[in-house]
Parts: sequence; C-alpha cells; structure tokens
Amino acid sequence: MPASYLSPKTQVGESRIEGKGLFARRRIRKDEVVAIKGGHVYDARMLAKVKERVAVSYVQIADGFFIGALSAAEVRRNKMFINHSCTSNLGIRGQIMFVALRDIRTGEELTYDWAMEENRSDRTRCRCRSRRCRRVLTGRDWMIPRLQRRYRGYFSSYLEDKIRGIPPGLASRVERQS
Repeated sequence: MPASYLSPKTQVGESRIEGKGLFARRRIRKDEVVAIKGGHVYDARMLAKVKERVAVSYVQIADGFFIGALSAAEVRRNKMFINHSCTSNLGIRGQIMFVALRDIRTGEELTYDWAMEENRSDRTRCRCRSRRCRRVLTGRDWMIPRLQRRYRGYFSSYLEDKIRGIPPGLASRVERQS
C-alpha cells in the first residue's frame, strides 16, 4: 500500500519536463489538496546513507530532518511524480501536503517549485523550460525575495517560519501567544 496520497483528480503521464509527471484528470480548484507525501522521517545522517537509492524522493521538514523513502522499492511505491517548475501550480501546506496555487485546468502538468521546501546546499540545473526558469536551482532559493512574495503562504511551514524569522521549535509557542 502506498504511503503517499494522490488525488483521484490526478494521473501519471509523460512529462515534457522530465520522465513521468503528474497531470490533472479533472479541473482542480485553488487550495484543493492534490497530494500528501508519505514515508519515513529520518535525519541528515540517514539521508546521506540512502540518498543514492532515493534520489530526490524526499522532502525536508526541519533542519536536518526529512520525510521520504528508504529504498528504491519504496520510491517506486510512493512516488508522486510531481516535477519541479519555476512557474509551479502547486504549493505546500504544513510540511507534506501539496495544494493548488490557483485553479488548474484538465490536462495541465502539476508541478511545484523546490524553493518551497528545500534548505540545503545542493545546486541542480533546472530543466523546466518555463519563461521564468532560474536555470540553476539551489537549496537556498527560498531566500529570494521575489519567490517569497510569489509563494507567500505556500512554503512548507518549516521554511515559512525561517522566512518570518522564527527559530525552529518556537513557531507553535509564538502562534499560541498571538
């Protein structure tokens, strides 16, 4: 049984961005849940051990912590097929829920910008070919002011806290006091 959830309004198909992608089978409304990432929670040491087997099939949820697969078999079973795009149509709610940034038409490929959840030192060449393509993606793209404005409210809660300047672990206390 898969650990990740994909909306019945989605289907996997051939992507012009990379390999296979996730597409809208039916219209998806803004803020509708499209996918929820499942897997194991592990630290950076464990990620270093499994990274070759799991490629980029994990999501950062806190400084030094990730959720994702531990093996190639789990990657195949839980893969969401959501490719990166510098002009994404999905955002993140909480740590692992992917929601529509806007209304999405039937047949449209569902993508998210890695800047919404990554805080690593990696650099990757972008293949999205969108007109806003950044060409090179870094684990620090979330710090770019125009991306912070564009994706406000759709970064992972981990990065939203960093953007607001709240130290890790204090966010829940700050929200309770407001």
